[in-house]
Amino acid sequence: MGKNKNENTNQQDTTQAVLDVRDVPKLHQWITLSLQHLFAMFGATVLVPFLVKLDPGVALVSSGLATLAYLLVTKGQIPAYLGSSFAFISPIIAVKTLGGPEAAMVGSFLAGLVYGAVALIIKTSGLKWLMRIMPPVVVGPVIIVIGLGLANTAVKMAMNNPHTNEYSLSYFTVALFTLAVTIVCSMYLKGIFGIIPILIGIIAGYLFALSRGMVDLSKVKQASLIDAPDFMFPFVSYTPHFSWSIALIMMPVATVTIAEHIGHQLVLSKVVGRNFLEKPGLHRSILGDGIGVMIGSFIGGPPVTTYGENIGVLAITRVFSVFVIGGAAVTAICFGFSGKVTALISSVPTPVMGGVSILLFGIIASSGLRMLIDNQIDFGNKRNLIIASVILVTGIGGAVLQFTETMQVAGMALATLIGVFLNLILPGRDEDSELLNKMFGVSEKDPAA
Repeated sequence: MGKNKNENTNQQDTTQAVLDVRDVPKLHQWITLSLQHLFAMFGATVLVPFLVKLDPGVALVSSGLATLAYLLVTKGQIPAYLGSSFAFISPIIAVKTLGGPEAAMVGSFLAGLVYGAVALIIKTSGLKWLMRIMPPVVVGPVIIVIGLGLANTAVKMAMNNPHTNEYSLSYFTVALFTLAVTIVCSMYLKGIFGIIPILIGIIAGYLFALSRGMVDLSKVKQASLIDAPDFMFPFVSYTPHFSWSIALIMMPVATVTIAEHIGHQLVLSKVVGRNFLEKPGLHRSILGDGIGVMIGSFIGGPPVTTYGENIGVLAITRVFSVFVIGGAAVTAICFGFSGKVTALISSVPTPVMGGVSILLFGIIASSGLRMLIDNQIDFGNKRNLIIASVILVTGIGGAVLQFTETMQVAGMALATLIGVFLNLILPGRDEDSELLNKMFGVSEKDPAA
């Protein structure tokens, strides 16, 4: 009787789907549904390269290629889209000061290796070790650091004239208008439009800036319809050089994004009605994400991560087909090879991006706070209070640990390492598997695959 009940439950979960994971949509549905996913990720995916001064066309191509690789590694069983990761904005900016965009690509590749190593250990040893190193009391404050550490960047983009780097009320007005539209759309729009407030905000802000004479469309007019983006290939465009400073800045961030990745997989499993941590396995999902990060590093794109916006699209449309996700990936690649699209993205005024960044970076910080609340972290406990406090101040304050002229650990990376260290050495660490179950939803036995 129990077996039949479970079978009925599973059938009920899948029959609610308009299209199940392996269903192939009709052509007209395929195009429409794939475009929905493209629009959901578009605003955030192009914002990251805009902030770190990378080619937005390359970011779209790397996003599409990374998603296709992810679908391949996960055996076409997880409908997830990979877009540019906000967690790596500050590290990329820091690494670029050491060696330009080439150094950022080396760092991204090293971060991808961390994903591969974690996937291998999870396959052989399960998840409990990761919980011991990166519990919510460490991950939550680090995520807050990611958001608040970028606050100054967002405000400067919103307020200052990029040509003179001085305060401009006119530019700030455009930023506030963009922010207001994004907030209104996020609060009041329903359905698919409620998932793309960033894109709507950018479009509205762009049109408002255009009406005030802040948009230069000359490069859009001159651009070719089809044009290869500015790829950066190792050993072709540049010669990669390993540096411990690059490694120590970029690699610790991967542990935080992996924790976020696991959270996304839990949400996705609930939405689709299948346990993706068991089948095809969390190790495959993390490996697919890591390969996506490394693909970006091979062509000059920013690191990628699974997108909550696209999970929202799945929840609303009940279309779980990986073929739809693959269609969105192919479309993103095509957009990346359009000179007109790339030029149009590059023509977006800085205050427009600054306006949406104020909201986005605040949401990132708030999500870290939410992690602490959801996991019921007790700040009456001195241990938790000390760990969170030190992470926040060292991370947001920009603390730097300088070993040599070419080797240092700074900002968020240093805050992450300090948080891990304090969590391991301070007495009172919770060894009970209940904490692991609270965050990841796995049992003491913790099956690896």
